[in-house]
Amino acid sequence: MAERKQFEFFLLRYMPDVVKGEFVNFGVMALANGPNGFELIDVRFTKDWGRVLCLDPQADLEILSALEKEIRQEVGRTKDQVTLLKKMEDSFSNLVQISPVMPSLTERTALAEIEDVARMFLETPKLRRTREPAGRQKILETMRDEFDKAGVLPLLNAVPAEPYTKTGDPFEFDFGYRFGGEIKLFHAVSMKGSVDSAVMLAARYPKIVPVMERIAGGAPMLTAVVENELNQTRSEIRFALGMMEESKIRIARAADMKEIAELARVELRA
Repeated sequence: MAERKQFEFFLLRYMPDVVKGEFVNFGVMALANGPNGFELIDVRFTKDWGRVLCLDPQADLEILSALEKEIRQEVGRTKDQVTLLKKMEDSFSNLVQISPVMPSLTERTALAEIEDVARMFLETPKLRRTREPAGRQKILETMRDEFDKAGVLPLLNAVPAEPYTKTGDPFEFDFGYRFGGEIKLFHAVSMKGSVDSAVMLAARYPKIVPVMERIAGGAPMLTAVVENELNQTRSEIRFALGMMEESKIRIARAADMKEIAELARVELRA
């Protein structure tokens, strides 16, 4: 069996308005942990700036393109990860943000991995989705309906991440309740159109766990509720599911919500 290698990926995001928090991914960096520390091993930028221009028609594409040359100067250099990322952030204007880390343990080469990540997050989909009552909203409605039927919906609360991350963090888990020494969390995650939300959840959750456990005095147990049918022949779907599993996130289908809601009824004695 080939040796499995540890890589870490970071997305570069164009964010013209920090208050709104809207962004477009336009680059990806790949790092590997070698014997002498972290090394930037490759970088990819988008070949189609259309999405950036849709978000901000006044975007300076010349400056954004020049960043690729600047980052490539760091390829092959070994230093600690914090120093490397700090230098990257200092080199960028406030318009560019670096995503949380996306770890990958694989037998494949770094080149193959970064090509897949770039295709997933930087390329514009060829087919546009038609409007339909699908995606996260449909999963969320199923969750709410089943919790309501079980008589526990009034006993559940959305759980904001802000107390366990940074002031102003808008993210919140859809539903949560305390049972004994656990804080049970449930969040709707759609992956049919894009796996971005699943990957970001997997990247952020491990950092929230120890802080929530310390502040709230309970062990978080997160369940991500996904579509009933996911096309796992798509590499990005497998990638996102694997990341969530590595982050200790339980994965359930929307069809499992009846059993989940019934368990909540028993535990909450509703």
